[in-house]
Amino acid sequence: MFDSLSDKLERAFKVLKGQGKISEINVSETVKEIRKALLDADVNYKVAKQFTDTVKEKALGQNVLTSISPGQLLTKITHDELASLMGGESTDIKLTGNPTVILMAGLQGSGKTTFSGKLANHLKNKRGKKPLLVACDIYRPAAIDQLHVLGEQIGVDVFSDRENKDAVSIAQKGIAHAKLNGNSVVIIDTAGRLAVDEQMMNEIAAVKGAVNPNEILFVVDAMTGQDAVNTAKTFNERLNFDGVVLTKLDGDTRGGAALSILSVVNKPIKFVGTGEKMDAIDVFHPSRMADRILGMGDVVTLVERAQEQYNVEEARKLQKKIAKNQFTFNDFLSQLQQIKKMGNIKDLVGMIPGVGKALKNADINDNAFTSIEAIIHSMTPFERENPDSLTGKRRERIAKGSGTTIQDVNRLVKQFDDTRKMMKMMGNKENMAKMMQQMKNMPGMGR
Repeated sequence: MFDSLSDKLERAFKVLKGQGKISEINVSETVKEIRKALLDADVNYKVAKQFTDTVKEKALGQNVLTSISPGQLLTKITHDELASLMGGESTDIKLTGNPTVILMAGLQGSGKTTFSGKLANHLKNKRGKKPLLVACDIYRPAAIDQLHVLGEQIGVDVFSDRENKDAVSIAQKGIAHAKLNGNSVVIIDTAGRLAVDEQMMNEIAAVKGAVNPNEILFVVDAMTGQDAVNTAKTFNERLNFDGVVLTKLDGDTRGGAALSILSVVNKPIKFVGTGEKMDAIDVFHPSRMADRILGMGDVVTLVERAQEQYNVEEARKLQKKIAKNQFTFNDFLSQLQQIKKMGNIKDLVGMIPGVGKALKNADINDNAFTSIEAIIHSMTPFERENPDSLTGKRRERIAKGSGTTIQDVNRLVKQFDDTRKMMKMMGNKENMAKMMQQMKNMPGMGR
């Protein structure tokens, strides 16, 4: 999302490259470029000016240590101010009340209904809650059906009353249903319009008054730019919501809304939607987002996603198989599927410091593993469990069955063999010790 802003900020810091010290002249030039980059990214003008004034003030008040360059110092100051601009610390939702009532608000097309499903999925799988989705969008065709489909997909109950045209009544009945059925969280999906209008604002204000929610989340499409900020302001004046949800953060957008909303409405961004899948939801961490904007990656989120897919028992079994050189194509396939569950491949690559920037124009998509999976699925159960059995004839049959070439199959088998050898070596302590000793004896190493 922030690729364009990242590029322009990188160019801004180049002004200071090779400079021995910070001066008012070189800082002013860099700050001017930073402000231009923020405005080009659709950041509110007042926000951009205040931000760059603060950066300039802090930069001129700093002594540059001999160990760091002026460019590094200004990058650090900009990073800290970006994180501060987006809230400083992550802010959790309030899961109080019995049940907790969460009211979703926003314009039509903002992704409110889809996000309601994602939030229910998140609370169920990561917080151990038993959520209930309540369909209070009585105007949009198929909105109720959409919520039921999402609920079925994630295994969460949905309450709706198709004959009832009173959103307040449906919300109250939904909460009563939750109490009877032991639901710990109620997520109320309300109606939106294509633009803010008085009828919509009155209706959602009435729902708020009737159910007294523990948390009100304003859902906004990150691709709407400054309109998102203005809409947030209008909703906040009527609802005094608790936090913002930015959807479609994976889109090709300038990203200024994410940097402006908190300053304008003084409400934290709590969640971001990062894709179409129901698990494509992240708690918003300002410092991590600042890392990504400045091309520093986001290792913490990458590790967290990996840990979510990590099964201790399976890992132990795999370790034993590697030690005995019994790693098979079934194990290889299982590892690939775990990586896919971590999320969008390009998004994952972008979290690795330096790699995201290097591969930003590369065509990396979620189909990256499709041909590998097709090749493995074209093998017989015996071949998957016995990789050394893949003779030339078998490889020819596998290539035809998977719609790939013999070269593709040979390449995968070689990669698999190399991976297996490396894993075996890393799993053997004696081999690891030998490798370390060899490295020490290499010229320039360990001396």
